Amino acid sequence: MSRFRGVLCLAGLAITGRFAPGLRAQYPAPPTAYSVTQINGMMGTPVTVQIYRDGSKAVVDNIHGASHTRTLFDLQAHTNYTWDAANPANGCSSGNFSGDWGDPFSTADVDALLQSATQPPGNETVNGFATKVMEAVDPKSKIKIKVWRETKSGLVVKADMTPPGGAASTIIETRQFSAAKPSAALFVLPEPCAKAGPPVHVPTSAERFASETGGNGADFVDATTGPGSPNSCAMLFRVVRAGSMQPVTNFQVALDLSEDLDHPAHYVFGASSAGHPATFSGGALKEYTSQLRNGVLRLENVPDHFDLELAFGAAGMSGGNMYRHCAGSQTVLLYVVKNPDKISDGGDWMWVQSGKFATVAAH
Repeated sequence: MSRFRGVLCLAGLAITGRFAPGLRAQYPAPPTAYSVTQINGMMGTPVTVQIYRDGSKAVVDNIHGASHTRTLFDLQAHTNYTWDAANPANGCSSGNFSGDWGDPFSTADVDALLQSATQPPGNETVNGFATKVMEAVDPKSKIKIKVWRETKSGLVVKADMTPPGGAASTIIETRQFSAAKPSAALFVLPEPCAKAGPPVHVPTSAERFASETGGNGADFVDATTGPGSPNSCAMLFRVVRAGSMQPVTNFQVALDLSEDLDHPAHYVFGASSAGHPATFSGGALKEYTSQLRNGVLRLENVPDHFDLELAFGAAGMSGGNMYRHCAGSQTVLLYVVKNPDKISDGGDWMWVQSGKFATVAAH
């Protein structure tokens, strides 16, 4: 997770709106060899974060008092190793990762912030860096974000957050940057990690989606990952079987379209039995089974997040919190279930962004 992206998620911001003309700066491709030292105050207590990159390898050090953990990322293999840098003989953990690994030049959140900025950026020098400074207020939380970006590379030099009626706090600050090639010794695994060998590959969501649908994993996006898209759409929801993608129609469906993530509702489900359907209650949960048409539920203007629950009779139940990801005026939401006769075997919730499953055939 990038340093700034984590801040935005933590604050619960929903950066929306149109950006003022000319505010979106264009920066060259970021360097692939550098070292950066930042102070991360996202969790309250400041932590020193040192980031080193040399091509396809990156190291992130987190230093807090006597604690010093180091993580080595292989950006090509998408593997990572973490160990105690002060006591490497204590062993290490390993795993797989996808997406952002903490790249300080990752600017998606800053670009989103620009969308709600209402005035041209100013010029300030911070920690020896010439920066462009911009401010924006999240329309939902009313939290003000102020960001200083280095003028040539777009590196976030500083970011402050100010809650309504509160004092500003610095959530990220860059203290040092060097474009020099870091020492090769930084990228050498300690003996316990080297002996353990590479981690067992865990499929990414895109790999799972491709395997389950027989399509391109890039055509789908995880429905359980937020935030929801700012644009609304009609949802076409259907259940299909992994592999064959044949429709599954013997289910009940209920939704809470007024879900409050800050004050979760207590949902109560009555399991189905012979001759008796399942029941749903709690919060604003409402059953929509009667609106199914050939196994497809169409709902107009679904909110940016909602709860969705399914009952498959004796086969079991499934559900959870969903975030909308609208690819157009209407977008298909799939629950791809591994075994319709045993729901506990698992499944994936995914929005279809493109490809052959992006439409539902008329009946």
